Amino acid sequence: MTTVEGSASVTAQEATTTPIASQGARIGEAIASVIEGKPEAIRLALVVLLAEGHLLIEDVPGVGKTMLAKSLARALDCTVRRIQFTPDLLPSDITGVSVFDQESRQFEFRPGAVFANVVIGDEINRASPKTQSALLEAMEEQQVTVDGSTYPLATPFMVVATQNPIEMEGTYPLPEAQRDRFMARLSMGYPERNAEIEMLSAQGAGRPLDDIVPVSKAADVAELIEQVRTVHVSPEVHRYAVEVVTASRRHADLRLGASPRATLHLVRAAKSSAALEGRDYVIPDDVRTLAVPVLSHRLLLTAEAQIARRTSSSVVESILDSVAIPGG
Repeated sequence: MTTVEGSASVTAQEATTTPIASQGARIGEAIASVIEGKPEAIRLALVVLLAEGHLLIEDVPGVGKTMLAKSLARALDCTVRRIQFTPDLLPSDITGVSVFDQESRQFEFRPGAVFANVVIGDEINRASPKTQSALLEAMEEQQVTVDGSTYPLATPFMVVATQNPIEMEGTYPLPEAQRDRFMARLSMGYPERNAEIEMLSAQGAGRPLDDIVPVSKAADVAELIEQVRTVHVSPEVHRYAVEVVTASRRHADLRLGASPRATLHLVRAAKSSAALEGRDYVIPDDVRTLAVPVLSHRLLLTAEAQIARRTSSSVVESILDSVAIPGG
């Protein structure tokens, strides 16, 4: 299970009284009213949201992947579109299509499901690689190009995708370029016993998701994102992030290390995490805490490492142990 270690539950009482921390706490509380006993997952979702990233939620069916995505979307007063990925889904269903208008005698663009502030991609790895790749430009450049014309997407823009483990029936592996565009990956894991009992009580009496009241507007989130960009990162922390990523490129258990985009995502996520803690500066622990969820899904293990049952998460943890912490 991928978690953000050392992160406490996001509550209004615990958050430092800064606009970002207090607003993040309100969004987190709204999500927590539906997602029982998963404060680390909720916090990581908030980190990715304010870092202008995209989130990949991977786990077995029935553990609340889609519920977390929908809860995050419901907590924000913004446009939301859901895409159910299936083998017959076409790229134009995602990006949109140009249709010839008989009256005007011109082609008219009809936007696809990607034109929203929050796009929920349910079971993204059940669609073909060709359809999955329709999201590449949108996720990286926040725009869509159809028939030679480019259309900008709304701000904020976030893709929250769920996927089942690749060994399950009817799934396609996500291309490396697609995985690299997700800022972080998390696994929900099974709930704790008490949390599952509370879930039975809450779900049995109704639908908690319907009771979520939006606590933040799209414009407010866009403003918070701008504030996160101003969080200070020292040269030492920059160097530490680069050293961690560089170590993945020469690790004996990996045939593909993390990309420069991964370094950028790691620093952006660290800035968002610092802001949610009420700080206007990043410390090495921010980078260290987020390294596993930000880096592990981008790495490819060697055949020998797979036979030895190593995981990409354990490799990242070994890298963190080998790289000196600034000031440590």
